[in-house]
Amino acid sequence: MKYMKLGSKPDVFQTDGNSIRFVTTELATDIVITVGDVKFYLHKFPLLSKSSRLQTLVASTNEESNDEVDISDIPGGPAAFEICAKFCYGMIVTLNAYNVLAARCAAEYLEMFETIDKGNLIYKIDVFLSASIFRTWKDSIIVLQSTKSLQQWTENLKVINHCVDSIASKASMDPSEVDWSYTYNRKKLPSESGLDSHWNGVRKQQTVPRDWWVEDLCDLEVCLYKKVILAIKAKGRTSSDVIGEALRAYACRRLFSSLDNAVNNGLDCTKHCAALETIISLLPAEKGSVSCGLLLKLLKASCLLGSGENYRKDLIKRIGTQLDRASVSDLLLPADSSDDAMYNVDMVTSILEEFMLHHKDGSEPKLQEDDDTMDVADNLINSISISSKLGAVTKLIDAYLSEIAKDPGLPLEKFIALAESLPPASRPVHDALYRAIDVYLKEHPTLSKSEKKRICALMDCRKLSADASAHAVQNERLPLRVVVQVLFFEQVRQSSASAAVPSAAHSFLLPREDGTSCGSSRSATTTATEDEQWAGVVGAPASTSGGDASSLRSVSLAASKRGNGAGGKKKVKGGAVVPAPAKRVLGKLWSGKASNGENSGSDDTSESPAGSLNQEETKSTPSRITRHSVS
Repeated sequence: MKYMKLGSKPDVFQTDGNSIRFVTTELATDIVITVGDVKFYLHKFPLLSKSSRLQTLVASTNEESNDEVDISDIPGGPAAFEICAKFCYGMIVTLNAYNVLAARCAAEYLEMFETIDKGNLIYKIDVFLSASIFRTWKDSIIVLQSTKSLQQWTENLKVINHCVDSIASKASMDPSEVDWSYTYNRKKLPSESGLDSHWNGVRKQQTVPRDWWVEDLCDLEVCLYKKVILAIKAKGRTSSDVIGEALRAYACRRLFSSLDNAVNNGLDCTKHCAALETIISLLPAEKGSVSCGLLLKLLKASCLLGSGENYRKDLIKRIGTQLDRASVSDLLLPADSSDDAMYNVDMVTSILEEFMLHHKDGSEPKLQEDDDTMDVADNLINSISISSKLGAVTKLIDAYLSEIAKDPGLPLEKFIALAESLPPASRPVHDALYRAIDVYLKEHPTLSKSEKKRICALMDCRKLSADASAHAVQNERLPLRVVVQVLFFEQVRQSSASAAVPSAAHSFLLPREDGTSCGSSRSATTTATEDEQWAGVVGAPASTSGGDASSLRSVSLAASKRGNGAGGKKKVKGGAVVPAPAKRVLGKLWSGKASNGENSGSDDTSESPAGSLNQEETKSTPSRITRHSVS
């Protein structure tokens, strides 16, 4: 830190209590200057020789036969006036980044100009500021922070502009020209801690990162921080991703760290609102300069603080352009206080719509006769990129549906609307969607039969993997018609696989009455939890043939083996043919469901049988789903 010493005489200011300051000399004091609660007993001559304002005030008091002057409105208060008074007496006074601005404003108030006395205080402070303070990174930030209590004076003196320009110039420097001594919030490098400072006797050159300055600026108040960032942007030498990192660091320090506590305890959130709106207004326009996670956190903060609709719309548009980079936890935005639901599903739906709107163009490569080879390649690369992003967003939304399905207050219409917002082609496999539907059915046991049919209509049974189909067949929460469809399509898939691959000797596991399979490595007492079963179903690799058949195939094929050999078959709508033994399995399943009260509201929500999936039955690949009716 830079400093400047003024004067040469010893400091003889004394204190009598907390409210009296005086000078110990042989001469009696002849003037009393009041600054707030403090009275200074001083001498007229040294003060009047350097202050034009005091000359005027003393002249007016002499006419009134009064030797007391009140200057309580002096900027900087008693401390700043004492610096000016010591300078007038020629006493030693030290100026640094913490007190120089207050002294400069007090000197301006006292009119300590060069016209009154050569080498007066204003001139000396201005030289110190320009020659030392504004050339130092740390001191410039400290002085800028001290302008808060002196805002009216600093604006007139243009000190803030000088500080801001100094800081912005240093932040915009090439990192290769930056010395680490500029910063003071950074962590020490190993070389500075005495570790790894030399290699073969040669000192390693320290590498300064491009964002070396972002932590230091987090100490600034919101209004000053905005001025600095705008000045850095105006210079045009700092990349947008570094600006984005600076805003992320500031948001973590000034907004996210204390927001939840302030909202939960009903504290004044004025500063948080100002920080949020400032950060949003400073976001760089370049795509990818700010992470999707930060944008979603800002959107969550806007929901908690009830910020303006324009700020939310801006964030939703930005998030929509990079939704494929989001996470499920970031999407769990809190609902409005007037809403019974836990999460703001409408806002996520709006973000998804923005994503679809942004990526709808270019979903197919657009080729023209006069396109050259590079144009064709660019179109193909663009198409592949969009398809990849759409797939990532589909997985994200399906996982999000599984999370919000646990909310008892989530309306069915919002669940269905969000699930239908994605194009059908974006889901090659419906396992994740089936899981979300199953979670919703479990958490909402009072759904009517028609509501269950509506939510299950989202799922294409043909796009379920073998393991998901096996889970669905034994899932008593599903409507009977859906279970029959799943069993039918699995039977058709098995028949197609058998026709394509020569028959080989297979061992089939018959289901027990308790829902487990004969020969299963798990006993009835070691039942996996529902989440563990799902972990084996969703995202598991699928196979359409081989020795590891699913329990569903075991049911249908074992029934075929137990038949009398009759080749009786029954045609089904769509031209498919189901063997007679499989038909008997369907009839048995139907009667079993009916006896359990399929048409009643309570039995539709019963738990799935324990042990519905074997550990060996979780190896089949996901395949895609569409609803069909079976006659």
